[in-house]
Amino acid sequence: MAVDYAVIVVYLAGMLAMGWWGMRRAKSKSEFLVAGRRLGPVMYSGTMAAIVLGGASTIGGVGLGYQYGLSGAWMVFTIGLGLLALSIFFSARIARLKVYTVSEMLDLRYGGRAGVISGVVMWAYTLMLAVTSTIAYATIFDVLFDMNRTLAIILGGSIVVAYSTLGGMWSITLTDMVQFVVKTVGVLLLLLPIAVVKAGGFSEMKAKLPTEYFDPLGIGGETIFTYVLIYTFGMLIGQDIWQRVFTARDARTAKWGGTVAGTYCLVYALAGAVIGTAAKVLYPKLPSADTAFATIVKDELPVGVRGLVLAAALAAVMSTSSGALIACATVANNDIWSRLRGAVKRDTEDHDEVRGNRVFILVMGIAVICTAIALNNVVEALTVAYNLLVGGLLVPILGGLLWKRGTVHGALASVVVGGVAVIGLMAGYGILANEPVYYGLLLSLAAYVIVSLATPATDAAVLAAWRERLAGRDAEPLSEPVPVHQ
Repeated sequence: MAVDYAVIVVYLAGMLAMGWWGMRRAKSKSEFLVAGRRLGPVMYSGTMAAIVLGGASTIGGVGLGYQYGLSGAWMVFTIGLGLLALSIFFSARIARLKVYTVSEMLDLRYGGRAGVISGVVMWAYTLMLAVTSTIAYATIFDVLFDMNRTLAIILGGSIVVAYSTLGGMWSITLTDMVQFVVKTVGVLLLLLPIAVVKAGGFSEMKAKLPTEYFDPLGIGGETIFTYVLIYTFGMLIGQDIWQRVFTARDARTAKWGGTVAGTYCLVYALAGAVIGTAAKVLYPKLPSADTAFATIVKDELPVGVRGLVLAAALAAVMSTSSGALIACATVANNDIWSRLRGAVKRDTEDHDEVRGNRVFILVMGIAVICTAIALNNVVEALTVAYNLLVGGLLVPILGGLLWKRGTVHGALASVVVGGVAVIGLMAGYGILANEPVYYGLLLSLAAYVIVSLATPATDAAVLAAWRERLAGRDAEPLSEPVPVHQ
């Protein structure tokens, strides 16, 4: 294992070095939070694919393949579909807004007053997303070093917090690009073919497994529908995803770069399911499907290759964790804290804001690590995150982009009704039940439409300014923060 350890140590040291490099680049709020809005197609595509394909997509995707066969690809597949939909239909308009958070977009569209409430919901989502990724460090470091769970979470989480705090989005962008390459080599080019060969090829896999393992709909229609509702729609509105869209240097990069990343996700989804199916042939009686990835890596890969593939799993977890962390800190600082203390004001010297955002990343990072140590169930934490996001924010965000009659009162009612309904229904039906997001989303939609129609239409001047921003005109200079319309 010495060679494998060396590969991992070099990888982790490289992540910290990139954090130090990013600190030298991040001299303004724009540089720190959205990499100066300067990413070209290659870096944009790689980093976007890196953030959406995290530990759940890698370790969880292989686990679903182990449990259901090829249809286990659907969870990650719906993530790819969501990214494709965002990129093709919405990303160009989102990039032209030149904002920093989803709540700022809501304020621009509705004329203010939606920021704090929507910010709280988005903060809860990004916090839980960061927590789930941080918990996953325990699985990987347990395989590597037989490490105590708490120590593994502290080690992995501290590295991510360190390079994210130092350089913000520039550090995260560079590390994500490296992580994208490592994941591609480790999972697609090495683990996938080796797993299939070790299992005897596809013909042997078909001979040893039930036919439903090769049924593309074997996981069940209701499960697939739920995945679409949670993950496909979740990709359209998450702060962690939008913050990457804001890094694109222009609308064309956001559209086509995101389309490439979404297509990559579809390939990655199928690869994870095939690896899991091969693991089922090799280890038919594992105690848990989630151990399939670690088991096949540990037992079937040669020295050195094993270290690289484990580094790929670590890369998957770190990319999602760092993206969720900076999103959580950005929302906490810009949408909640600044608004509550009444300090949202135009300031052309936005480099003074870098320190504040850096402090928030550090504080949120510590909170994430502590929460991850206290929690144990990754699936439940992730379900809570996406239920809150989709149930509370999907309708007012898409409504704002698609329906000009939507009003600020309708948006606020939608957020409150949807969020409260989801929480209450999870308490009644159970966290993992499908009903909370189904009914919560319907109630959110009803509240949005009814209250919007019952209240005065959005001021014509606000809508005119909104259309100008969507078209890329009258945008704020990149060196200045975007004012919030009250």
